[in-house]
This record gives sequence, structure tokens and C-alpha cells, in this order.
Amino acid sequence: MLKIPTLLKTVVCLASFFVLTSTVRAQDVTVNEIINTEKIYDLHFTDAKRDSMLNQLNTNLRFYQYLHGFNLPNNAPLPNWFDPVLPAMTFNLKQQLINWNIPGDVVMPADTNQLAFYTIAQLSSLLRHRAITSVQLSRFFINRLKKYGDTLRCVISLTEKIAMEQAKRADAAFAKGLYKSPLQGIPYGLKDLFAVKGTRTTYGSPPFRDQEIDEDAFVYRQLENAGAVLIAKLSMGELAMDDIWFGGQTKNPWNLLEGSNGSSAGSASATVAGLLPFAIGTETYGSIVAPSAVCGATGLRPTFGSVARTGGMNLAWTSDRIGPICRDAEDAAMVFAYIHGSDVYDRASRTMPFNYTGSVDLKSIKVAYAKNYIDSLPGNSAEKNVIKTLRAAGVQVAGIDFPSNLHTNDLLTTIWAVESAAAFDPLTRSGKDSQMVQQWQSRYPNMFRSARFIPGVEYLTVCRLRYMVMQQAFPLLSKYDIIIVPSMADEPMALTCLTGNPCITLPAGLAVAGSAPPSITFIGGKLYSEAIITAFAKKFQQLTQYERQHPPLFVR
Repeated sequence: MLKIPTLLKTVVCLASFFVLTSTVRAQDVTVNEIINTEKIYDLHFTDAKRDSMLNQLNTNLRFYQYLHGFNLPNNAPLPNWFDPVLPAMTFNLKQQLINWNIPGDVVMPADTNQLAFYTIAQLSSLLRHRAITSVQLSRFFINRLKKYGDTLRCVISLTEKIAMEQAKRADAAFAKGLYKSPLQGIPYGLKDLFAVKGTRTTYGSPPFRDQEIDEDAFVYRQLENAGAVLIAKLSMGELAMDDIWFGGQTKNPWNLLEGSNGSSAGSASATVAGLLPFAIGTETYGSIVAPSAVCGATGLRPTFGSVARTGGMNLAWTSDRIGPICRDAEDAAMVFAYIHGSDVYDRASRTMPFNYTGSVDLKSIKVAYAKNYIDSLPGNSAEKNVIKTLRAAGVQVAGIDFPSNLHTNDLLTTIWAVESAAAFDPLTRSGKDSQMVQQWQSRYPNMFRSARFIPGVEYLTVCRLRYMVMQQAFPLLSKYDIIIVPSMADEPMALTCLTGNPCITLPAGLAVAGSAPPSITFIGGKLYSEAIITAFAKKFQQLTQYERQHPPLFVR
């Protein structure tokens, strides 16, 4: 998102040019062209109505030419921001102190390679007790990225200079007994759509391969304030779709013949392979959930607006959100605690309390499962085994019919298509979309072009229907603290992308040769319920320890 003074400077500099070029006339629209176009939009007018439209359509055409002259950058703000909060919703607005459980008995392993899979809390303990320095720890993970990054195609650029500067600052703070957060001195990676001064921000696509943005993203600044150490910009599916970018396909660490899914492809792949302790991903429609599920990570997709997106690539303003991809649920809680919050540039962002305690009363928490997605699965499915495990632990799990007839997939993809086409409008009109790697029909170049033929009237109708879906879903979802769904089920994923509800995706079974562990997704029935869903996921992981499995190729 572009900071306002920068945008004003851009408009002022171009204003005189637009005045000169806005008078250039395009070839006039004809009645026959109106007739041919009506079919595309499911419209039917009489000859008299078509004739009366001509003057306005030609006026519109010249205005479009004027608009196209602006070539708005991707980070120019959209002032029509989306708010997931409905009038009937109420929230606790008081932030309480979080007491993190940093163990005191963690020791350096005899085989230092085992550090690759230590949790944030374990690494934080080692750092605080001076068993290792942040510089040493950062070097350890940078070396792993150098060793395995090409194998997984998960790294776009290393940020060694930044890392060493930040690691030295962390070590100096430790020497003085100053502790900012559990993330202090901990290395991490950013999906390469976040701006960091002095680095390339490539969006994973050739037209942006050399792009440098003189700005630090909000999420990067939050992590810097917490004392974390940026060691890499990680691969992403091109312009945040799929797992293919200009460096190839990001690989699944459990099976190098398969991709890691997308678009937070490198964030999930690198974390699961132990190339860094955690990473930051983004989601518009499944881009945290899917790679976490496919790679066996624990990924938290927060409530829409919980983390300001300033300095990040805009894809769909009313759906994009930022979240952590980690080893386990408590790691995800730790990262979220220090990245969540709003700023003045992302007007859709909201600072809400995150009152994480790390514990839940399993006998009183309200849990449901989507029986219309799970009951028909085999008896030994991971989803059914999750429910058995929870019930054995004393959880009352109710079966519900998760809404599946609201056309949520169509609504979300229409919004996504229109907004992303606007975000990358100059790319399409310049013809540089032909330089992109993904050129098949279902990918962005064609999606952006096709979306130009979605009328503004229909887009706004879809947005209004979205609000109706939110109203219909709220009474059911809000009855429960947790709703269990298959991770890759499209309609539950799409519905909660529309409503803004949070979810966490995590391993849900044992891995078999050549495959990652199966996964499960716990949806928060209420907005801003990240503290509950991460604590519930932590409890499930304590019961099962599925998250402690690691891909054999990288355990050395």
C-alpha cells in the first residue's frame, strides 16, 4: 500500500500530461459493437436504447483513456475498505499481558543439525541462556538455506547483511539482559511480496524481478521491533498464485517430485524443511492454508485486517491477509502476537486484543465438525481420527452442516479477479504480462484480461451478496469456538475468506513414505479468536505430536 504523500506526488507530477492526453479521441463505439457486446454481459437492449447509449459510451471510452494514463502503481490505496465486523458482533477490547513459557532446561544438541527443528521457545531459551548467539544461529540457518534452497527452489534472495546487523543488535540486547520478545534473535523468512529497503521485491514474476521498493513493510517493522532476524526473502507463486515462479516450482520437502502448493510456497517449504524457524505468508484464497496442508506446516490465517498490509503487494484489497507459517501452534501464537496490529495506511486494519494463555478447557469449549464434508470420508481418514482423538480427550464435538450452497467460491473468485486485475492493470495494458511464467488459461495473465469484462455493476452486486452471505453464516459459525473442516475443502475455505474468520491448519496424522502428514483445519467461529484457535491447536498437538515429524531428506 502506498503512503499518501507519495501518491499525491505521483498524481501532481503526471497531472499536466493527463490534461494534454485526455483530449485524444478513440474510434467511436458503434451500435453493432453494442449488440455484439451485450451477449458478454447477459444484457438485451432495443435499437432505440442502443442508439441513446452511444454518446455516453463514447464519453466513457475517452474517460477510460484518461484513467489509463495514470498507470497507478500496485501500492496505490483503495479507499473502499472491507470490514468483516457485523452490527451484532461484540468483542473484548482489553489486551492482557501474555506470559510466554520459555523453558529453562533446553540444551544445545550434540548434533547441531537438530537445531533446525527446534521450536521458537526452545531457540529463545538457548539465546537467553547464552548457549548460542543470534549471529551463530542466523549463520546456521543461512547455511541451511544455501545448502538446500536450490533443492527446494524456495529462496529468492538471502538477506545476509540485514541478518548480521539485526543478529548483532539482538546479541547486544541479550548481553545487557534486555528481552524484547521470544522472537528476539530468532531468524525468519518473508514471502517475497513484502518491501524491505535494500532488497529486491520480485513478486516471483519476471516483470518485477529487479524491483526495489524504498519502503519497509509493516510486518517487517513489527518483527524488527520484536528483535527477530530477517535472513531470506522466500519464493512465492507468481503474483501470489500457485507454487511456480521465475526460478521454477517450489518443491514439497516430503517429496521433491511434487510442488509445495501456493502461493506462500517458499514459506511453508523452507519452514518444514528446517531451513528457518518460521516464515511469513499471505492469503487471498488458500495461500496459507494450502501450502501448510500440503507440506505439513502449522499455518495461521488470522482474521481479515488483523495485520496491516502496508508495504505488501496488493492482490485483492478486500481479501488479502498476512499470517505466520510455523512448526507448531504455540510458535504461530508467538509470531502473531508480535505482528498483529493496524496502521494509518491500511484503513482495513484493526488492532484487536490477542489474549493468548496457551490453554483451553476441553470440556467447556464449543466444537463442531462439518459433517457434510467429513461423514462420507473413510473410517480411518485423518479427519475422523481427529474427531476421535478430541472426543477421547473429553471434547464434545457436534456435527453440523457447513454452508455449502451459497456460491461462495464464485463470489470470492469474482472479487479476487476484479481487484487483482485493477491492482495489475498497467501490467496487462503494457503487454508485459507475456513475460510471465504462468501462461495457461487459468493463470493471472488470462485472468486479468478476462476480468476486464466483468462490469462494475456486477462486481458491486457480488460485494453486496458477500455481505448477505456474512449475515447468513454468522448465526451458525458464531455458536462455536472451533469448527473442524478438511483443509482443502473449497467451500469452507472460500466462505471464511469472505467472512474474514480466522483458521489454523496443522498436521493431523502420520506421514507415509513420499508424502507429508495429512492435515486438518480448525476454523475460529468468531472473528479475532486467534487466541482460542491457537491454544486449541496446541492442545491437539500435545495429544498427538504429529507436528514433530520432519521430512527425512532434511534431517541432517
